[in-house]
Amino acid sequence: MGLTLALNTARASLLATSNQMAVSARNVAGANDPGYSRKVATLVAGSAGGATVTITRAGDPALYARTLAASSDAARGDALLTGLTKLAQTIGDTDDPTAPAARLSTFQAALQAAANQPDNAQLARDAVEAAKALAGSLNQAADAVHAARAEADAGIADSVTRINDLLGRFDAANRAVVKLTALGGDATDALDDRDRILTALSQEIGVTAVAREGGDMALYTDGGVTLFERGPRTVAFSPTATFAAGTVGGTVTIDGVPVTGAASPMPLASGRIAGLASLRDGAALTYEGQLDALAGGLIAAFAESDSVGADGGPRAGLFTAGGGAILPAATAAGRTGLAASITINAAVDPARGGSLALLRSGGMNGSDYADPAAAGDAAYAGRLRGLLTTLSAAQPVDPALGFGAASSLPDLAAASAGWLEAQRKDASTTASYQKTLLSRATEALSNVAGVNGDDETALALQLERSYSASAKLISVVNDLLKTLLDAVR
Repeated sequence: MGLTLALNTARASLLATSNQMAVSARNVAGANDPGYSRKVATLVAGSAGGATVTITRAGDPALYARTLAASSDAARGDALLTGLTKLAQTIGDTDDPTAPAARLSTFQAALQAAANQPDNAQLARDAVEAAKALAGSLNQAADAVHAARAEADAGIADSVTRINDLLGRFDAANRAVVKLTALGGDATDALDDRDRILTALSQEIGVTAVAREGGDMALYTDGGVTLFERGPRTVAFSPTATFAAGTVGGTVTIDGVPVTGAASPMPLASGRIAGLASLRDGAALTYEGQLDALAGGLIAAFAESDSVGADGGPRAGLFTAGGGAILPAATAAGRTGLAASITINAAVDPARGGSLALLRSGGMNGSDYADPAAAGDAAYAGRLRGLLTTLSAAQPVDPALGFGAASSLPDLAAASAGWLEAQRKDASTTASYQKTLLSRATEALSNVAGVNGDDETALALQLERSYSASAKLISVVNDLLKTLLDAVR
């Protein structure tokens, strides 16, 4: 080997080793960054004994795609669990004295005590107060459902804002990758930036990434709607200001295609938006329907009938819909909003000038609706016992609620509270599993693409020895050239 060739080889080795050391230093600096992928400097042999360094990223595309899916599933589960937990904490269960089921049991016991001593005014007052507390617990439960739906709706709006921002940033990062790839530059850091944005995006919406030629990438929702292709698509949502019974929340659209709601042809299956939409339009509505059914059953069970002359038809008795005498329809649509509006009849409420005696005798809608057998008999308990029987009797129930076609009101109240707790428990189990799966997938990806400090230190020492060897070779060649020149002179 000639001295010139040896010198060129040593210089090329020195340059290549220097580049490798710079890459190793980048790896060490990014070791604590979860979005950083380990850079690999590969030597490529060149002409005349030289070598160039090609920089690539360590990674596993299939494992990264699984991590994105796990991130979306975990975000959906967490959003749903958070909403159900708030509902359960606010409304309570059968052991909570403020829960509708417990209030119903208290009212039933107070009504039984009043029936045992119908001439005891204090027991009648206790029964009326228990009825008032029961109606109030249903009102509070309905308000809690509306608040949970409104909070979920606001969360969807925030998520849509973040998605549009992330898509704009993704567009810029994707253009940087495509440009550097076309110029043959080092695009690894730009790829890391793009992946960080994609990871954040997966938490908001289920997303599938498709790699294209030239470093380009297209994004689709897990339902198949285009989210990004040569440019970001517009994600739109109109938030609802106030939620009441029967309020239908807005849908999320991507380029005009709805991706939430019953009318969506390609609905989202994962991501925070999917969890919030499931809570707002699914679990919360079902629970409110159960509360409305309970309120409607109470109004129907305590209705009064005309017993004198022409039949004026049944009217609301102890419990009314917003204070009105008209009985709501027994259908699911007819009972919508009753949990929010149920109240006790002013005619029997002493706080509003009513008479407690009407609980025993009836006649809250006038004398024609009074029980004739109770006239002049303060010890008459027949009507109160009849109300207790009706309260415990099976009533028609909308099968869509999941409790069969008929149920007594105490059973319906207990089943409703149990249903909510079961939903929360299932959501908790699912969320825990998805978080564990995400943790395992992230750990596996980190093992493949992350930086190991010990390995990088060992590599740095090896590169330093290689650098020293190349430098020594240059020194030797320099000495030989000096000797040769001295001999020529």
